[in-house]
Amino acid sequence: MTTMQAAHGAEDRSGTGRDPWARFGWLMAVVWLVFLVYPVLALLDSPAASAWIVTGWAALIGFIVLYVTGFVHGMRGGGGLGRRPSRRQWITFAALIACALVTIPAVGGSALSFLPFIMSFASYGLTRAWHWITTVAALVVGAACVFLIPDNRDYLSVLAIVALLGVVNTVSTWLIMRSAEAERLGRELATSEGREAVARDVHDLVGHSLTVVGLKAQLVRRLMDSDPERAKAELADIERLTAEAIAGVRQTVSGARATTLVEQLAATEDSLRAADIALVVDGSPDALSPAQAITASWILREATTNALRHSGAAAVRVRIAPGMLTVEDDGVGPARAFGDGEGTGIRGMRERAAAAGAGFAVRPGAPTGTRVEVTW
Repeated sequence: MTTMQAAHGAEDRSGTGRDPWARFGWLMAVVWLVFLVYPVLALLDSPAASAWIVTGWAALIGFIVLYVTGFVHGMRGGGGLGRRPSRRQWITFAALIACALVTIPAVGGSALSFLPFIMSFASYGLTRAWHWITTVAALVVGAACVFLIPDNRDYLSVLAIVALLGVVNTVSTWLIMRSAEAERLGRELATSEGREAVARDVHDLVGHSLTVVGLKAQLVRRLMDSDPERAKAELADIERLTAEAIAGVRQTVSGARATTLVEQLAATEDSLRAADIALVVDGSPDALSPAQAITASWILREATTNALRHSGAAAVRVRIAPGMLTVEDDGVGPARAFGDGEGTGIRGMRERAAAAGAGFAVRPGAPTGTRVEVTW
């Protein structure tokens, strides 16, 4: 009976219909119909009137058609297992019960064989409340028929199957719904983390580029009269930086951009030079592993942006050693530059370091300034 569970899972995994379950899952519903052999045998040997026997056969065939089509409909998105059932599912459920009831005059106690199918349909195709209602009702009806009606003790095995199936359906549907909820939360978390990553990348890239462009624009304004040639060169740099920023944003959105530490050191030197800030580099980028270098390049970019915007520094020193990157300026220090809280830039650096399994710290420099430190 639990093949409806697999079908719903298949529908969630593939809405395209290319999943084998979506194409051939109905075959499993047909396989389970073998348990209706008891009503079939009862009809073949029924002492009831011919009209009731014909009615019983029609109801049995109707039950089979309704169960298989209802199974396929639920498998293809008709509802159940945490999803709102369609109107057709409710109609099918009611029709299944009606067909089972109509066979009673012809098959007698063998009509209990319909209960497992009705229970499974409610469990996997309707709501959680109706799973409980149908399970309890099936147990009550089965027990009443076995223990209260004379000569029905032969159907004690059917009652045992109904009780066992109630436990199986309860546990399996609960697990399926928990799994679906966990998957949904996982997708939401991944989406949230992806959005935060893109926002952080865009902030780091655009914030840095716009800061440098602003400094170079100020420099161009000062040089226009005194040194037109250098002013033209700075304007060319502004055009290049703008183009790089646009390309970087596009690549960030597509998740394809990676800046090497060597490239970032060169960009940092150019940015600081435009602001008349000296850069001293101790160590080689080769001291860090390729994975560490990617994180270091992002943090160096943001630390440079912060130095340009907030520090008022005259010099910046970058130290690179195995498992360590430090960026230190001789400016006003973190207390005056950032106040009591962390801005987006520092928070972004901290998140990047944490994602790379590195420690991160921002502290006052010696004797003045701000020191950004990343250690693996």
